[in-house]
Amino acid sequence: MVFLDTCILIDHSKGRISLDFTKDYYISSIVKLEFKVGALNKRELKKINRILAQVKVLETNQTILNLADNLIENYTLSHNMAIYDAIIAATCLIYDLPLWTYNKRDFKFINGVKILT
Repeated sequence: MVFLDTCILIDHSKGRISLDFTKDYYISSIVKLEFKVGALNKRELKKINRILAQVKVLETNQTILNLADNLIENYTLSHNMAIYDAIIAATCLIYDLPLWTYNKRDFKFINGVKILT
């Protein structure tokens, strides 16, 4: 069970890495939206939707948003924490999932977030 950051989905869609969809991959609505926004045309959007159909989308509930708010409060000034990253980190913490990302610097300062290398 692994939470995928948007950069991982992008690299998979471009053929840079291969995801084994027999494994349990999770994303949040935020990651889903970030991934879709990158589509340049309808063909690319269809490809993105085929990939998204193979992952599980976790609910972004009020508990996650409250934790994300706390992360923003604690890290936005010191580490330039972005809203989307706070929601991703909070989701990983609440669901106790490791995060697969290339953007380690965006999450490494958050206690409890397990980043896959």
